[in-house]
Amino acid sequence: MQLKYLPDIKTPEDIKGYSSDQLHELCSELRNHTIETVTEVGGHLASTLGVIELSVALHYIFDTPRDKLVWDVGHQGYAHKLLTGRFKDFSTIRQYNGLSGFLKRTESEYDVFGAGHASTSISAALGIAEGRKQKQDDFRIATVIGDGSMTGGLAFEGINNAGHLGCQLLVILNDNEMSISPNVGAISTYFTRLISNPLYNRVRNEVWELTGMIPLGKTKTRNFIRKIDESLKSLIVPGMLFHELGFRYFGPINGHDLDEVIHTLDNIKDIKTPVLLHVVTKKGKGMVSVDNKSGEYHNDALKYHAVKPNGSELPEQVENKIKKESAPIFQNVFGTLACEVARNRQDIVCITAAMKEGTGLSTYAKEFSDRYYDVGIAEGHGVTFSAGLATEGIRPITAIYSTFLQRAYDHIIHDVALQHLPVIFCMDRAGIAGEDGPTHHGALDLAYLRCIQGMIITAPKNGNEFRHLLYTALNITDQPYAIRYPKASSVEFDESGQAELIPVGSWEIEQHGSDVAILAVGTLVYTALDAALELKSSGISCEIVNCRFIKPMDTSYLESMRRKFTKVVTLEEGTIIGGFGDGIAGWLLNKGFNGQLKKLGLPDSFVEHGSRDELLSLLKLDSVGIVESIRELVGARETAAG
Repeated sequence: MQLKYLPDIKTPEDIKGYSSDQLHELCSELRNHTIETVTEVGGHLASTLGVIELSVALHYIFDTPRDKLVWDVGHQGYAHKLLTGRFKDFSTIRQYNGLSGFLKRTESEYDVFGAGHASTSISAALGIAEGRKQKQDDFRIATVIGDGSMTGGLAFEGINNAGHLGCQLLVILNDNEMSISPNVGAISTYFTRLISNPLYNRVRNEVWELTGMIPLGKTKTRNFIRKIDESLKSLIVPGMLFHELGFRYFGPINGHDLDEVIHTLDNIKDIKTPVLLHVVTKKGKGMVSVDNKSGEYHNDALKYHAVKPNGSELPEQVENKIKKESAPIFQNVFGTLACEVARNRQDIVCITAAMKEGTGLSTYAKEFSDRYYDVGIAEGHGVTFSAGLATEGIRPITAIYSTFLQRAYDHIIHDVALQHLPVIFCMDRAGIAGEDGPTHHGALDLAYLRCIQGMIITAPKNGNEFRHLLYTALNITDQPYAIRYPKASSVEFDESGQAELIPVGSWEIEQHGSDVAILAVGTLVYTALDAALELKSSGISCEIVNCRFIKPMDTSYLESMRRKFTKVVTLEEGTIIGGFGDGIAGWLLNKGFNGQLKKLGLPDSFVEHGSRDELLSLLKLDSVGIVESIRELVGARETAAG
């Protein structure tokens, strides 16, 4: 597509002089260019397509970056990036050393607050508003939050506090679940135009002040006026909840009617109290798929939430893909196993937080709809809800990404572990999550769960072991139990396989050796085996151990290991600060180990975005990097001995 506007937009100031027709053309260009680029390189698509007009209107009306624009999560922020000088680099989005798929403060001054987790925008924007007050500044603040993010308790905590503080703050609720129904019609549009009109607001305020000057009956008069105002609003608009929380409510308006969005924003931008503008949009607008049977066109927002790249793959990537295609990814293994255990036991339920597809529970949700709970983007509630279920003898399997489970930390401790409740946590995206970057890498779960008293932590090396660990978890009745696994191939999985109960805390020797003991967690067992094969050609004999239980550890093996080896390597896809390697180091130190220990894992810094294989290579957690680290360890020891 020939681009007329985007290549010349360096800052939002460049669109200030555009006519209405030019702005409409710009929206079409943004939508088409986003679709063309993201379907080629991969990334989040449907969310940002729903806010094209809103993004243009915000940058047209507000004076960014002086005025602060805060986006919740950042899935919606691609058009914002294109309007703020990042057109040239847009094709690098979510690639290593390229643009982030989310908002990122270090990337642009227009990215006021970075976020990859939902529901943070209102609290952050309110903090910015109070910072403005402390500095006696006068810029405007607007934040965009999706209706999905409004299921998170943090959003309502922010709304409650904002209503109490009463400062200027515009919250735009991007509602892409509700269809553009009769509510977004002539009456609603007229009413919103009326109550957002500056003249109406000025007259309203003057009438209110005049009633305060009435010598007698002031309170009754004001109460009467307030009731009329509230009754009229509740009759026409669904915003009384926000009104009661201290917000002026406007809408709903059609978020794809650019002229109406611009008109409304222009009218309400200078209201000095908290305002909520309800905008109805269509997620994935402009992106359609064709039904092969009926030939009908569909807007499939779920399908296009995130798309994979169409770009060519390197030969080695193709080769690796072929090797892994025989086994499903862990996400799908979990979905299969969830159905399997639910068919065998009536006490099984599954809980997730707005991630049915992402955790692999779509089939389970259909087959066991009465035993499936999606709590929305409310991880803390999901964990405590699971704890409540467990008190009634129900066995909850709580499926939450590793990085999102961080949001429920106190709930894990206070509501589950402290009460010895057998909640099973299945943590997808443990370790490197790839192109989503540092907000989504599951780098911390081993560290943050290890210190919780009574917590059992496991990591399967493959899909078959996942089954064994899950059935073992169901055999535990008085302790929480975590299973972590990466966004990757399960390596091996037999769908008709039989479950085996594994003794809690037991490890498995995959390969005997004499020079170096490699204690590996999860799928890194296979990486260690590949490295050991290469090291064997150099005369270095490695013992490979599958440390499927991170807590408790196999102290029986550790006792024999410390007597046999003077060189030990720990291998984990998690931060080495406080992780599995630290657990081994502490145990060996207490036992007076005189050898050398090398911990390999994620560094004490946030890992940026890029492909999973690329990042593991850069972190030296691939077989090449492990070989290099072990050769350094052995060489260093031999030099010291010489």
